[in-house]
Amino acid sequence: MSGPNTEFDPKQVAALDAQAIESMVAEALAGIAEASNLDELKAAKTAYAGDRSPLALANREIGALPPAAKADAGKRVGQARAQVKKALEDREQILIAERDAQVLQAEAVDVTLPVQRNPIGGRHPLTTLMERMADVFISMGYDIAEGPEAEAEWANFDALNVPPDHPARTMQDTFYVESPDSGVVLRTQTSPIQIRAMLERELPIYVVAPGRVYRTDELDATHTPVFHQIEGLAVDEGLTMADLKGTLDHLATQMFGEGIVTRLRPSYFPFTEPSAEVDLECFVCRGASVGDPNNPCRTCGSEGWIEWGGCGMVNPRVLTAVGIDNQKYRGFAFGMGIERTLMFRNGVTDMRDMVEGDIRFTRAFGVDA
Repeated sequence: MSGPNTEFDPKQVAALDAQAIESMVAEALAGIAEASNLDELKAAKTAYAGDRSPLALANREIGALPPAAKADAGKRVGQARAQVKKALEDREQILIAERDAQVLQAEAVDVTLPVQRNPIGGRHPLTTLMERMADVFISMGYDIAEGPEAEAEWANFDALNVPPDHPARTMQDTFYVESPDSGVVLRTQTSPIQIRAMLERELPIYVVAPGRVYRTDELDATHTPVFHQIEGLAVDEGLTMADLKGTLDHLATQMFGEGIVTRLRPSYFPFTEPSAEVDLECFVCRGASVGDPNNPCRTCGSEGWIEWGGCGMVNPRVLTAVGIDNQKYRGFAFGMGIERTLMFRNGVTDMRDMVEGDIRFTRAFGVDA
């Protein structure tokens, strides 16, 4: 039996020479450094650290060495392969960071740009607010009354105790369907609905009349020739101004929240007597700006109150005109603008925004007011 082979031919294992190993490492490091993206690095990994790479082939030659030389050669090749592996990992981290930065830059989203999508949309806030106000009265036992927008002049004026020479009857304030002699106008208020209700319904009467009305106003921030009103009418035995005030207080609370204060300021309307303007305590300053130059309020002009609508006890002449005994029955009526209420509730400053049909205005209200 022969002894161990202590002699070997260095030419047969030239790949394990220290200089050869250093050359392989230098070539691998250069190739790895040249990789400009992850795909190129993957190819470099196969070339310099794969099963057919120079270092892998050199590692196989260790088995041909005598025992005394294997440890030194194995250590040298192991260190070389570890150095190449470390270079691959470091380069991979750099290339991943560069790729992520490029993706972030290429796919960056400018959140200030308008998006292209199909919006859900929303109902017009005037419609939803008018329905909400009507619901308040339905909960109190009122009925919803409706009437035509092209109305008889008698119902729009005469029956409401508006005399023939009243300025509101001229073409400066009223849209006549054909001519002033036609006797047909576009209603200037929803009060004709109250006349129709008193002619058609059995007593007692509790109705509320929301709807569109027309006046020859110029379109500006606070006026529009087509707008919306909600008017209420109650005709019963024993009604007083206290009943009217309580009704309006309840409506104001439902529209503007608990704690809102109303007042009735003496005024004049042909169809009510006595008549009053309904004012709301300013819901911004709550009257604190009155007399305080250092704390002005833009909402109420530092007056502490905001005009909301008109009201009063139904004029006995109106009751007589529709055949109701004004000795037995009394009534109260009130009316306010839907647009004005929307401006108060939601801080709308320009009435033109409500009529221009811009979806950016209505979208903010969604499907509710």
